[in-house]
Amino acid sequence: MLDLLKDLWGFLRERKKFWLLPMIIIILLIGAIIVFSGGSAVAPFIYTLF
Repeated sequence: MLDLLKDLWGFLRERKKFWLLPMIIIILLIGAIIVFSGGSAVAPFIYTLF
């Protein structure tokens, strides 16, 4: 996992694509919310977003 993050950071730094970083963080946060609240009362509110 750490190797993947190092490769991703190297790509962003070398290609000057730092604008991708906020998108990656938001995608990871949405994925974490879906995974951790899959069987809870928050699930209906998440499904309305998509």
